[in-house]
Amino acid sequence: MTVFDGTAQTWSLVAFCSAVSFTLLLCVLTGPDSDDLAEFYTGYRYLSPLRNGLAIAGDYISAATVLTIGGVIALCGYDGVVLAVSTLLSLLVLMFLLAEPLRNTGRFTMGDALARRTSGRSVRIVACLVTIASLVPMTLVQLASTGQLLAYILGFSSASMKTGCVVGVGTLMIVYAAVGGMRGTALLHILKMVTLLGSGVVVAVLVLHAFDFRPAALFHSAAERSGAGAAYLRSGLQFAGGPYPRLDMVTTQFAIVLGGACLPHVTMRMYTASDARQVRRSMSWAVSSVALFVLVVTVIGVGATALVGRAGITAGDPRGNTAYLLGSRAAFGEHVSRPETLLFTAVTTAIFLTLLASVASMTLACANSLAHDVVASRRSGLTPVRETAVARVSAVVVGVPVIALAALVQHRSLQPLATVSFCLAASAIAPALVYSLFWRRFTRTGLLCTLVGGSLAVLVLMPGTRLVSGSPTAAFPESDFNWFPFTTTGLVSIPLGFVLGWLGTVLPGRRAQREARRGYESVERLILAGPEGGIAPGRTEPGR
Repeated sequence: MTVFDGTAQTWSLVAFCSAVSFTLLLCVLTGPDSDDLAEFYTGYRYLSPLRNGLAIAGDYISAATVLTIGGVIALCGYDGVVLAVSTLLSLLVLMFLLAEPLRNTGRFTMGDALARRTSGRSVRIVACLVTIASLVPMTLVQLASTGQLLAYILGFSSASMKTGCVVGVGTLMIVYAAVGGMRGTALLHILKMVTLLGSGVVVAVLVLHAFDFRPAALFHSAAERSGAGAAYLRSGLQFAGGPYPRLDMVTTQFAIVLGGACLPHVTMRMYTASDARQVRRSMSWAVSSVALFVLVVTVIGVGATALVGRAGITAGDPRGNTAYLLGSRAAFGEHVSRPETLLFTAVTTAIFLTLLASVASMTLACANSLAHDVVASRRSGLTPVRETAVARVSAVVVGVPVIALAALVQHRSLQPLATVSFCLAASAIAPALVYSLFWRRFTRTGLLCTLVGGSLAVLVLMPGTRLVSGSPTAAFPESDFNWFPFTTTGLVSIPLGFVLGWLGTVLPGRRAQREARRGYESVERLILAGPEGGIAPGRTEPGR
């Protein structure tokens, strides 16, 4: 059983059922018509900057973000706060470097933006494969966490019940993506962000109230009960078990900042803005929302350690993934009133909505890329009705194997999967986008070298990291094939991704570079300034 009483569990169960019913109805009512391709992929760019900003922030803040960052803050203090700030920095990188050029060049998928300069199906197919490879691991993390989370809140421990939760949420994931499209998932994210931030702010205020609104007293109490003493307030605690803790910390943060800015399910939100001004305003709202979330999760995570203690947190989960919930519960004190029970129910519902919205968006991004970049690019005469149908079928094609894999990995450490997603985005997608959008001589060969080489580097190095084996909290704690002494592959794979793109461009010779330069000059104004008259880009298929 959990530390939550029967009333809280009952209310949480009622809230979960209500949230599922309401969001399903919302997706059905707002879902696109079967013959409107643009509405399915972009929601007709109908959202205001505020709502679009909340949707972008919702795509960015996944359930893994909430639970993992809350846990790292609770157990590692300073390092966790740095991790939370890194998530905000990655959104700033997207805002100032990539948001407008992506909106100007893309239409529906990342493949559109990359194919703007380099035509050919191979570019689109590789872009689709990298999109799926970077998002499926993160989707597995979200789904596999479902059983553990609901078991913790509702108090059951049966393995079959946990697997049933994974299958149930996975089925909802497919329905939301196939029926709701971009508009339905956007509304899910808006609802999730309002609930998550609203309940989180109230809980954070209650945590601060417990320490007379003195942050210094909060952090001092957390350090005393963390089991680490003063080291809780200094850097290095999270990576203390490795041979190079400082370097490991820097490369991890770099992978998160660069990778978080380039995850395909986040960048696809740039295509939903109607013009450059709207994407700037949307990103401003998104950054503000994520900044507020960083403050909230920091207070609640530190509050969990100060109020519950390290032993209480690790008893719920050795990696601290329940710290956000424990901190929220502890803020109410020993005796919980009915309004406080309802508030805690709002917190658990927000986490559940975060799970639903995150897995739906990631599935939608994979399905869109599979339908648009692979199937539609092969059949040039595919009608909007057929392509929309293919996108919906693709959601099933992607979703079913993900559900099966999530049920298999749910009892393992999931941190390596989340790390793979960020490393792939930082090592393959980031250099591909930066070079394609800003380097005039960048060639098709360079693009393929970046995407393929950066991805292979991550997939080869990741099994040798400390997250996979060689430690008690690794995915395979009983084994030790740890030969790469870091927790991420970023130290090698990120520079290698950029170097491979450069080599693939300069080695074929100057002729290919001159052709690439002429191709860039033909679209340079579009990339940097956008289409004239504010017309949405890509009304004709780029690079097909």
